[in-house]
Amino acid sequence: MSNNDEDEPKKKRKKPDLPIVSIKTTADYQRMKLERLMANPDKPVTIPTRPKDKSLPPPPDFVRNIMGSSAGAGSGEFHVYRHLRRKEYARQKGIVEQAKREELEIEFRRKIEERQKTAEEKTAKKRAKRQKKKASKIKQRMKVQQKKPETSSSSSCESESEVVRKTETEGN
Repeated sequence: MSNNDEDEPKKKRKKPDLPIVSIKTTADYQRMKLERLMANPDKPVTIPTRPKDKSLPPPPDFVRNIMGSSAGAGSGEFHVYRHLRRKEYARQKGIVEQAKREELEIEFRRKIEERQKTAEEKTAKKRAKRQKKKASKIKQRMKVQQKKPETSSSSSCESESEVVRKTETEGN
């Protein structure tokens, strides 16, 4: 009973023929990695995702290995105690780190809101200034246009009220 797999030699994937380079610095290592990536640009590149936060198990409700202060504790009890102590310290450290991360996140959000608020105040102030300047220009135009009909000949067919209406529609 011979299998076809045994008769045929296994096919090996050919690696791209790249020169062998001795790596002396980190720059050489990065250059080698880039050359390897660029040798086959059609090959998809996997980008690793951020590791998820570790969630430590809650503290045990019932501890089975209760060690008393008796003098007859065996030598193996110390290792159990040390293991439980390490687990508890790791859990407490995780709680402290999580609280610190949450505090930093809250502080970050507060800073963002504060910066947005100041930016909105600045833009509102500048907007008011622009509108005030625009209104003063319109007012000056109206004054100039009101003075023109008075100085011009009386044969003009437009009355002052028509001029005012035109300037108001131009301003809006």
